[in-house]
Parts: sequence; C-alpha cells; structure tokens
Amino acid sequence: MLSRPGLGVLDLCRELELPEPEVRACLDRLAELTLLRESREEPGRLRVLSLEVALDVMLRRQEQDVLRQQQRLTAAKLEAARVIAERAERRPRDDGTPGADVMLGLDAIQERLELLAKDLRGECLAVMPGGAQSQASLDASRPLDEEAMNRGVELLTLYQDSVRNDPATLDYARWMSEAGGQVRTAPLLPPRFLVFDRRIAVVPLDPENTRRGALCTREPAVVATLCALFFQAWETAVPLGNGRTGCGLTTSEKLLLKLLAGGLTDDAAAKRLGVSLRTVRRQMSSLMERLNARSRFEAGLKAAQMGWI
Repeated sequence: MLSRPGLGVLDLCRELELPEPEVRACLDRLAELTLLRESREEPGRLRVLSLEVALDVMLRRQEQDVLRQQQRLTAAKLEAARVIAERAERRPRDDGTPGADVMLGLDAIQERLELLAKDLRGECLAVMPGGAQSQASLDASRPLDEEAMNRGVELLTLYQDSVRNDPATLDYARWMSEAGGQVRTAPLLPPRFLVFDRRIAVVPLDPENTRRGALCTREPAVVATLCALFFQAWETAVPLGNGRTGCGLTTSEKLLLKLLAGGLTDDAAAKRLGVSLRTVRRQMSSLMERLNARSRFEAGLKAAQMGWI
C-alpha cells in the first residue's frame, strides 16, 4: 500500500495472492494500530500512513503502554508496602523481647531468610555445624546465595571438617568458593547461626533440632557477640581446598604477605588474589595480630625473620 497507494481490496488480493478474508483482516489490524486512515480527499477509501509517521505512532503507543504499566507497578508496590506495614503493626512479639522475632517451623524460617537475603548489602556470616547438610537445605540456600553473590555480597561460611566426606555438601561448598564466596572448615564449631550485615542474627531455638524454629534478633549485644564468635572460629579454620603451609599460614595468606611485601597496595593485592578489599584487610589484620606487629612494616620484618616470606 505504501508503494502502490491506489490499490483497493481486490487489487491487494491479486497482487499478494491472498484470499479476501485474510486481506481484510490485515486491513482491520492496520486500522486498529492507527496505521491506516480514511482519506479526507476520497471518503470511503483507506490510506496507509507514511513509514516515518507510522513508526512515530507505534513508538508513542508503546511509550504510553510502558507508562501505564509503570503506573500500575507503582500502585501495586504502594499497596504491598501498606499491607506489609499494617501486618507488621499487628504482629505480636512472640517472646516479648524487643528487637526479636520467633519463627516457628521450616516454612517460616525459609520465608524470613529470603527477605533477609534480599536486603543483604555487604556480608553474610554463616556457621553450619553438623557435617553433611541436607539436600533440601542446600537446594533452598543455593538461589539465595547465588543472587547475593551476583550483587557483590561477601559470603563467609564455616563448615565442619566432616563435610569433606559428603559429596553433596562438598560440591556445594566448592561451588560457593568458585562463585566468589569463602568457605572454611574446622573440626569443632559453635552452634548454627547466621549474621546479616552485622546487624541481624538468626539462631535456632533448639540447636539440637533446628526444624523447630529460629529467633531473629537485632539486639546489638547479641549480634556483636556472635560476630566475635564467628571470626574467632574463622581464624583457626582451614580454607576449603587450601591447606596450611609448613609455617602455619594458608597459601592465600602467604601469597598476600609476598604481594604486600613486594609493594602492592591492598587494592592491587585484592585484585591479584581475586578477593574483595575487605577480605585482604581482614586477613592482614589477622596476620598482624598473630605476628604481634604494630605496623605493616613491622609485620613484614617479623614475617621475613620467621621465614614466612
């Protein structure tokens, strides 16, 4: 119709070798899209819009559709926020303790963990004692861990040494390590707990039966204590697939000392090792404490004297 403006319906059927019902259906569709209009010069005859005008009309229509969709989405978010706020106001504290909520059953725990994982910004600390983890637990954790690591969240997980004998848990731990998480193992661990961004902690109501439920708390004293407990266990744990060297250092710690002694900055060393800047600084802080050094220069001297580098 653009190239042959004078063609009527029957002409189009002959030119396109299409049956009349199909041609009329196409014309109806073009009219619905406002790409076909009635001629002002010849009433009763339809004329097709030029390509430039047609594209402009279609783009403006799509913009209007997107705008309406955004308006519906905004309205839905506001309604969801209102319902959530209303429910939060009505929800009683299960244990009467300010800043703490009790979650009963695995479903309630899973729902809360999904919400906490969604709000994660920097770091999640996890202690997973008991050796082999259930397949259901691993399956539930994987999408949450993957989404968090994709956002740059640092995941630090402690397992017991016995997981090295369980293929499913070991595969999961290796997947986490390869995806950017940090996994260490130790022969003995504190009871199971999680800490989100060092602000919120989740601990089981019964460490012997974690299916019963869990306590979610924001109490600063409780969270700080659990963080201290975690890093105390973390420093003595062994990285997965990265054993201790003869001098008592992990391979990554020894390499870090060599890089920093060679003049690299923390940021450059982090990029070379493929870890975050926060991890490098935490490792270096641990090394300085073990060397009883007050400065990095002193730490380098003592490490060299001890034959570590």
